[in-house]
Order: sequence, then C-alpha cells, then structure tokens
Amino acid sequence: MFRRSKTPPPSPAASEEEGGPALPQRLAPRSPSEALKPTAAPPPPEQPERERGGFLGMVSGLLTLAVVLAIGAMIGLTIVTREFREPGPLANDKVVVIASRSGTSEIAETLSREGVIDHTTLFELAARFRGKGPLRHGEYVFKAHASIDDTVETLTNGRQVQHAITFPEGLTSEQIVGRLNENDVLAGEINEIPAEGSLLPDTYKFERGATRQQIVNLMRAKQREVLNQIWMRRSTEVPVRTPAEMVTLASIVEKETGRADERPRVAGVFVNRLNKRMKLQSDPTIVYGLVGGRGTLGRGIQRSEIERATPYNTYVIEGLPPGPIANPGRAALEAVANPSRTKDLFFVADGTGGHAFADSLEGHQRNVTRWRQVERARQQSPQPDAGGVDKLDPGAGDPNAAAQGQPGRASAYAPGSNSTFAADTSTMGTNGQRSKAFDASEGTKLDPLKNRSYDLTSPKTVPQLKNP
Repeated sequence: MFRRSKTPPPSPAASEEEGGPALPQRLAPRSPSEALKPTAAPPPPEQPERERGGFLGMVSGLLTLAVVLAIGAMIGLTIVTREFREPGPLANDKVVVIASRSGTSEIAETLSREGVIDHTTLFELAARFRGKGPLRHGEYVFKAHASIDDTVETLTNGRQVQHAITFPEGLTSEQIVGRLNENDVLAGEINEIPAEGSLLPDTYKFERGATRQQIVNLMRAKQREVLNQIWMRRSTEVPVRTPAEMVTLASIVEKETGRADERPRVAGVFVNRLNKRMKLQSDPTIVYGLVGGRGTLGRGIQRSEIERATPYNTYVIEGLPPGPIANPGRAALEAVANPSRTKDLFFVADGTGGHAFADSLEGHQRNVTRWRQVERARQQSPQPDAGGVDKLDPGAGDPNAAAQGQPGRASAYAPGSNSTFAADTSTMGTNGQRSKAFDASEGTKLDPLKNRSYDLTSPKTVPQLKNP
C-alpha cells in the first residue's frame, strides 16, 4: 500500500500566482455577537460633480443672455418705433414723382433728396418690416412733417395725384388731339385723328404716366355709352334715322349756341326746318366745309364763302351735312333727342348772349332790326360784346380761345372785296358783320338759291342776293 504524503494546501497567494481560483481561507470562529452584527452596504459610486455643475452654469448663462438680449431688443424696438413715428423734415406739402421700377433703396434716396425723410436706413427698415405691401411708383403728395410710417403708408396704399384735362363741347377731333399733345403729363402718341363726332367732350382725370391714346379711347367709349342711352329715349318725332345723324345735328346745335337753356329750342328750330324741307342755313357748317377739323377761320365768313359749294355748307345743300362738324356734348345730344316743341323757324342774337326766336318771317325781321340797334349802340359806346357768341367762331382773332372753354360759338361773315356781290343788309350790322340769323328769304320768291340750275362752284353764275 502506498502511503499518502501529507502536503499542505496551497496558499491563496500561490493559487493566484499560478492563475487558479483563490480558495476561501478558513475563517477563525467569531463570537456570537459578531456573527449577528449587520455589515454596512458599500457606498454608491461618486457622481462627476464637476461635469454636472458646468452644464447647469452654461444653461443659466444662456438664459440670462437671452433675457438681456430681449430687454435690449424691446428697448431698441421702442426707440426705432418712436423714430418711425417722429415728424419728418418736410416743411410743406410736396409732390414727389417715384420713377417706375425703382427699388426700395432708390425710393429712399429720392425721398431723402426731396426732403421728405432724414434717414434712408430707417425708411428701408420700415418699408420691409412695417409696410403692408410693395412700394408703388407714381406721383404722390406727401404731407408736411410726414413721418416715416406716413410715408410708407402713402407709397403702399395712398392714391396718386389726379390730373384733369377738360375738353369744351364743340371742339373738333383735331382740336382735341392738339390739346392732348400740349399736355406734358400725358405720355405717348395718338395713332390717328379720331372720326369727327366720335368723342365725348368732358373733364377726364388721369394719373401721371397715362397715355394720350388711353384718353382718346376713354372719350370714344364714353361717347358710345352716352349716345346709346340717349338714342333709346329719343322722341319719335325727330327726323333723324340713325344715331350718326343725331350726332351730326347735335354738333350743329352745339356750335350755334353756348347757352344750355337754349339748346332744346335751337334744336327745335332745326327739327322744324328739316320737317319742312327747308335748308338749315347754319354758319358753322360753312366754316367746317372750308377748314375742316381746324374748326375756325380766325376771321368772319366772307360773302363769297356763303355760296361756295361744299358738302357741309347747309346754305347750299339740303338736309344734314354728311357728318358732324364737331364733337357735341351730352346736353346737345339730349336737346336733339327731345327738342322743344315750338313753331320757331328763325333765331338771331338778342344782345344779351342769347337769341330771339321767331316762327314767321315778319317776326324774324323785327328781331333783326332790334339786333341792328344793339350793334349801333355798341359802336357808339364800346363795351364787352354780350352777343359775340353768335357773331364769331371760337378763336376768331385768338387761336387759343376755343381751348379756353368757349365752345359753341357761331360764325359771322364780313363781306370782302368781291365786287361781284352786293351785301345782304337784311342780316348785316352797321359794322359790316353779319348778324347771326337764318336767311329770311329761305323758301320765298327772294330765295337766291331756289333756282338750282346754275353752277354753284362759279361765283359768276350765282344770283346776286337782294334785300328782302
């Protein structure tokens, strides 16, 4: 039998050195009191206090900075807002033109140059952050001491300056185009002279930058609108077959009188003559036949021009001329559509700016006699010619008179040096000018144009006019 050698057990240290598991050491026996005494649990691992304190400090610092910045922003916003509302440097109201396609910076420079604002930067800030829309170009009135807010409001929601151009009733289309060309606020060119009678005289408003052709188009559209309305409510007794004929007759009425209260009665005279197939014998038609769209002779009608055959001379032709002799206004159109119902066939100036009407040759001649007396009295005591509206065409001696709001003036003629004819003194004043009256011999045996067998284009074959 083998005998077991008694080797001591390896020590814990040896076991650890050898890499084996450490064997539990045999503990010495403890006393009962020690065995029952609880052992304390190991403390938890310590937290990195330094890292936690750094994060909280950073958050606290950021919050403090945000509060400071917010307070500063509020203070700054209050100051800037107050600057926006501060009265501006402009001492008086001023009109400023903002060029088209101008940017915010360019607008600011323009306003600064014109003395409307002091600070371009503040204006740009207000325009970008306080404006209610894009800034608009155009022509604006800025009030005295307007603030930056007021200025921005004007450029975003304000109305532009309204210009106006007035066309008196009775101007020809050529005269209207001339007046448009003289206006330096309008832009562009007019494509062509509009047809006579196709425009409605009135006052038209527009903004800077509007074109002349736009005004013409507007006048044409308004004329069609008004004409259609009046045509629909015309009297059936008026001897006009088309709206164009109504415009033609209205243009003659317009040129014969400048008084609104007389238009229906003058229209009634022409309607009565048309119904009786009498010549209209209107002096303005002679003028238009001679000068066309120019509208005025700049002098009285000469004796030879009364018998000169033109398509418009109603002393020669029967009925209406081929077209209007001017652009009549609404009142003249209304007068023709619903003329006064009278028996009048004649009228002559009465010396007060109006006319004396008559339904017979005898009554008309009495009115002519009174007119001669007025003429003589004026010759002896010069004074403003109250009856000039009936004797001279607009602008006689003054080419600008028609453009100064004096429409509807009829012509008169002064016999020239043509010795072939004798003056018809029945309608002549003592100053050699023809008073505004119809030829009293119309339709009678003294009618110089009753015999139509002669050549009206040759003065030598026209019968000599005689006193009635």
